[in-house]
Amino acid sequence: MELIKHSDIKVLSNPGVTSAQLLNPDNSRSERVTITKVTVQPAHGQPRHKHDTSEQIWIAISGSGKLLLDNDCEEEFTAGDVVRFADGDIHGLRNDSQEAFEYISVTSPPINFGYAYENRS
Repeated sequence: MELIKHSDIKVLSNPGVTSAQLLNPDNSRSERVTITKVTVQPAHGQPRHKHDTSEQIWIAISGSGKLLLDNDCEEEFTAGDVVRFADGDIHGLRNDSQEAFEYISVTSPPINFGYAYENRS
């Protein structure tokens, strides 16, 4: 059993985006999953990217945004929606609404996302 205390959860950030690392290689012995709570402020987002050897599932918690997909495609993503990206799928997000957008990200196998953020607290 592992109990991850609030004090053990690191928050990574870029302008307009915070990523609370709920369960990751820094605070857990899990070899199967990373779980992250991401908040994207209005007029901000995450650029298109991919994870070559991990799949990712996003669960929209509140607000709405646009999924940024391969070939410049976009798809509406709103609270209650779930999306799965297979290994190598291009994905990103833009919040073009007037409220913060929150989602939970589940990544398997785990990734330490520190490389993608400017600030860590």
